[in-house]
Amino acid sequence: MKDPQMEPKELTTNRKAFLVNLDQNVYGTFAEIGAGQEVARHFFKVGGAAGTIAKSMSAYDMKFSDEIYGKASRYVSRERLIQMLDHEYALLNERLSADRGKDSTFFVYANTVAAASYHSNKNCHGWMGMRYQIRPEAPPNDIIVHVRMWDKTPTAQQEALGMFGVNFIWASLIYFEDIDMFVSSLIDHLGIERIEVDMLEFHGPDFKKLDNRIVAMKLVENGLTNAVMFGPDGNVRQPSEELYKKCILVERGSFRPVTHVNLDMLTCAGAQFVQEDGVQGEEVMAMLEMTMKNLLGKDEQIDYDDFKARIDTISALGYHVLVSNYMEYYRLSAYFRRFTQKTVGMVLGINHLQAIFDEDYYDHLDGGILESVGRLFKANVKMYVYPMKGEGYNSFITGSNEKTSSDNFAREMVITADNLKVQSDLRHLYAYLLENHYIEPVVGANISHLEIFSRETLKQIAEGDPEWEKSVPREVVDVIKERNFWGYSEKNDE
Repeated sequence: MKDPQMEPKELTTNRKAFLVNLDQNVYGTFAEIGAGQEVARHFFKVGGAAGTIAKSMSAYDMKFSDEIYGKASRYVSRERLIQMLDHEYALLNERLSADRGKDSTFFVYANTVAAASYHSNKNCHGWMGMRYQIRPEAPPNDIIVHVRMWDKTPTAQQEALGMFGVNFIWASLIYFEDIDMFVSSLIDHLGIERIEVDMLEFHGPDFKKLDNRIVAMKLVENGLTNAVMFGPDGNVRQPSEELYKKCILVERGSFRPVTHVNLDMLTCAGAQFVQEDGVQGEEVMAMLEMTMKNLLGKDEQIDYDDFKARIDTISALGYHVLVSNYMEYYRLSAYFRRFTQKTVGMVLGINHLQAIFDEDYYDHLDGGILESVGRLFKANVKMYVYPMKGEGYNSFITGSNEKTSSDNFAREMVITADNLKVQSDLRHLYAYLLENHYIEPVVGANISHLEIFSRETLKQIAEGDPEWEKSVPREVVDVIKERNFWGYSEKNDE
C-alpha cells in the first residue's frame, strides 16, 4: 500500500485515503454517529472506494442509534464506541467471511462525536476506534483513541475530524509496528492547536508486547496532549470519564519510590478536605501527580523502566496517577476545570509552596505572581501544605535557587504553612491567602515520617541497605522486591 518513494510531506489526507482504496485486500465498514460524519466522505471523494468500503452508515438521531447498537449511559463514550465495533464487526464477519475471508483483511472504523453547535462549543470531543485484521483469517485487534477538538466553529471541527480520521486509519494500517510514527502521524496536516489526543490504546493478539502506558507517554512527549492518566490497575484511563463532576484531591511528587510521607500527606489532607462545605457528601477522586520534567533523566529522555516502576508501585496502593506537562499549579487547576466545577484540593510540601512564591517562575505572565495566584485560586481551589523539619527545609533552600527572606531554621523545628516566611514583599499576599483559607496547614501529620526523604530511600535500595523497607508501605516493598525495581536484588536480603 505504501509508496516507498513518497516523502511523508507528500502524504496528504486525500493521498492517504486513495492509497488505502487501492489496496484490494483491505475491506470493511465505516460507522459514524453524532457529529462525526466526515471520515468516510474522504474515501468516497478520492475514488476507488468500491474496493475498500463494504458499508458506510451514519446515525444522528439518538433513538436510531439505540435501536442499532443498544442503549448506553452516554452517547459519546468508550462504551458506545465498543458497542459499535462489536455490532459492525460481527455483521461484517457474518456476511462476508465466506466469500472474502481468505483474501481480505476486514476492518471496522467507528466514531461517536460531540462537536460544536450553534448553541454551544463546550466539551467538543470524540471517540474513534479501528477493529481490524492484520492478516486474512486472523483474529482482530482494536485501536481506540479519544480526541478533543479546539476549533471554534462546527465547520472547522468537522474538517479537522475528517482529516484526523484518515490519519488514524492510515496509521493503523501502515504504522502499527512503529509506535513513534503512529503517534506523530496522527496530526499530519492538522497540528496540535486543532486536535488533542489524550488517550490511545492498542489491544489484541498482534499488540501483546505493546505497553499502553508507554503509548500514553508518547502522546505527551509528542505534544499531542499535556496530561495522561493511569488507573489503580495501572492501565490507561480517559481523564474526562474518571474526573467528571467529582471533587479532586491531588498530591504532586516524584514518588521514586512512594513513601510513608506521601501517604501521610494524602491521608491527613484528605481528612481535612472531606470536611469542606463543598466536599461533604460528594464523590472524591484522590490521585498522585507527576510532571514530565520529573520523569526526565540526565539525558533529558524518559527512563521508561523507572516510569513503569513508579506507576506499578503507586498502583499497588490503589491510587490513580496523572502525568502532566503542567509545571505551574494554576495550569494544573485549569486542566481540572475541563471536567469538574467542584472543589479541588492540592496537597504539597513546604518546598513546593516556597517555589510557588518565587516570582521568577512568572516572568512570562503580564501580571506576574498576582496573575498566577488569581488564576490558581479563582475557582474553588485550596492548598493543603504538609509540614517539614528545619533540617530538610534548610537542605532544600541551600540546594535550590528559591528565594527566602528567612535565616536557616533549627534542625528539629517543624516548618508549617503558619510559620513559613516568604519574601518580604510577598508577605501580605501570603497572609491574605492564609487568613482566607486558600492555603491550609495540614494537621495531624506523623512527625516521625518527616525524617524520610525519597532520594535517601532510593539510594538505600540500590546499595542493599535494608533500612529502606522502613520508609515505604508494605505493598510497595513487595512490588519492589518482586520486580527488582531501582536496582534492588535478592542478594540484598542474604
